[in-house]
Amino acid sequence: MPHLPPFRRLLRYAGIAILSWVALSWFVVLVFRFVPPWTSAVMMERRLDAWLHGERDFQLRHHWVPWSRIAPAVPIAMVAGEDQKFPFHHGFDFGSIENAIDAADDGRRLRGASTISQQTAKNLFLWNGRSFVRKGLEAYFTVLLELTWPKQRILEVYMNVAQFGDGIYGVGAASGAFFHATPAQLGPAQAARLAAVLPNPDRFHVDRPSAYVLERAHWIEQQVSQLGGPAYLQSRQPPRDVHPLRRR
Repeated sequence: MPHLPPFRRLLRYAGIAILSWVALSWFVVLVFRFVPPWTSAVMMERRLDAWLHGERDFQLRHHWVPWSRIAPAVPIAMVAGEDQKFPFHHGFDFGSIENAIDAADDGRRLRGASTISQQTAKNLFLWNGRSFVRKGLEAYFTVLLELTWPKQRILEVYMNVAQFGDGIYGVGAASGAFFHATPAQLGPAQAARLAAVLPNPDRFHVDRPSAYVLERAHWIEQQVSQLGGPAYLQSRQPPRDVHPLRRR
């Protein structure tokens, strides 16, 4: 092989490193399409934070529950509360992103524009924060999830890695901790209560709901009814009389 100048050699090594990382990350995403994730990056970050701050009583609760053992009221509540366009977009809700930017420009309260696909990518593979690097990686993993996983798998993983309280991750742990029930036993009101805290589970509490959480849970139940219930998740296009909304 001919001798390459140092700069060309550096570019070659950088290209190999990038291609290797892309191949490895896609392989991991492909594996998790079929294998339940045993943890997530956000869970590991919380464990590390507890260790660094000497939280001796901290206990992380999480166990995987397959879609077939989760009540139908749960996934539709998550979609109604977090991402009503989830069945129809390809990972990004550009309309909501534009609305969030317009709201920020007008000085109004910043509203979340992340889809369930983006939140799954962040929770599973990345760390908390708002840096451009993290957002770029979030977009990258979101594309991989949308290309590799069916929508039901994305929502299944989301329900199993989302935080519902301090140290409580996934609907399996949350249903037991807050309702002393299995995920299959959850009713519409309980599912809505879980979905209601998702914007900020460190601030909002399922077991000690504020007036805002109760109001939001009621709103989620109304949205579920308006969307048509669990059958909405199998829809091929949004109903004409429903205008999907993001977080209230």
